[in-house]
Amino acid sequence: MTEEKSIADAFRTEGTDTVTFLPEPEPRHRYFPIISVDDHLVEPPDLFAGRLPSKFADRAPMMVERDDGRQVWRMEDIELPNIGLNAVAGRPPAEYTVEPARTEDMRRGCWDIHARIHDMDINGVYASICFPSMLAGFAGQRFSELQDQDLGLATLRAWNDWYLEEWCGTYPDRMIPCQITWFNDPSVAAGEVRRNAERGFKALSFTESPHKLGYPSLYSGHWDPLIAACEETETVICLHVGSSSTTPTTSPDAPPDVAAALFPMSAWHAAVDWVYSKIPLKFPEVRIVLTEGGVSWVPGLIDRLKHSFKYHEFFGTWVGEGVEPVEVLKRNFYFCVLDDPAGIALRHYIGVDHLLVESDYPHGDGTWPNTQEILHRQMGDATAEEVALMMHGNASRLFRHTVDPSWMDALVHDSSAKNAFTTERSRNP
Repeated sequence: MTEEKSIADAFRTEGTDTVTFLPEPEPRHRYFPIISVDDHLVEPPDLFAGRLPSKFADRAPMMVERDDGRQVWRMEDIELPNIGLNAVAGRPPAEYTVEPARTEDMRRGCWDIHARIHDMDINGVYASICFPSMLAGFAGQRFSELQDQDLGLATLRAWNDWYLEEWCGTYPDRMIPCQITWFNDPSVAAGEVRRNAERGFKALSFTESPHKLGYPSLYSGHWDPLIAACEETETVICLHVGSSSTTPTTSPDAPPDVAAALFPMSAWHAAVDWVYSKIPLKFPEVRIVLTEGGVSWVPGLIDRLKHSFKYHEFFGTWVGEGVEPVEVLKRNFYFCVLDDPAGIALRHYIGVDHLLVESDYPHGDGTWPNTQEILHRQMGDATAEEVALMMHGNASRLFRHTVDPSWMDALVHDSSAKNAFTTERSRNP
């Protein structure tokens, strides 16, 4: 049985004072437009400037310089660094570390929206969903942990405002708004989802395992008001692996490679938890994306769900539901391809219309600037129409975000891609 470690502990490595930026890459060949459903941003130092009510202005999170030269975000008595692995795009792997990194040691696209669009253009990514970094936590849980709950909620709202207005609003065709969650009251969180849906948010970042953060489990019914709001507003629930601040490992003294190899198991665990919580039965129209967990494990889970259901009368959990667990998995869940040739080969077993792609910029696991080539190579014998679905078509429908046809004008004489794009658009305008 695997244990759980915090992400920082699981990937603990020795720091380095060396900062090397690789040569600026040339724009890559574009085979298809890509909608990356998992990228990240590093919060810029001025994020909260003028965004909190006046009574909280002098208590807003702020970036400070420590005596040791490190930059950290300070909220109340909490200090949070930008760990290195969150922002290593354009750096050699030998310099990857979880030690704190300064803003100037990151590629500018990590925190500057104009530079991010430039880097997306290099990579051939048309649109992107971006998750927070250490300041907020992948799902925004850090703000719910503040002692002053009014300050926490105001800070969360300010973060969402900045994300919508500055990060996404500057290039609305290129960014898909995904809000973070208020964890301390699901009714308040539901109200935020409804309010934000009216403003243009298409997704919610929630934790894959709320009980690991000290909140009620998925089985408790505690989160029903929030899930109901997501179903009602067609807000997609994105469960980012590691949003519970933990990752599976084995022995306490296992090297970091073990955690890296087991990373997709977090998604497997989460999928089983969410299926057997029966949330998708209670809310059949809810859509759940398992982000950054890969897809190669999904066929194994499908087999196991089918096998376990043979004994459902013994277990007693799933009697008389009228639909099998594996049908719920294939109906309500979507899975994200990062570097998964085996999963793509079994795409029909998983469901081609439930596969999405990601680049995970600017993380150490990311494929920038070679996302187009890596995905193109791994698509194997997939038809052009199937590739179009996985690369952008499924995400376009799920998140209600249209790809501008003029994006195809930048393709380098790839007529099969253009034809597939045109066919896919005619079927699903």
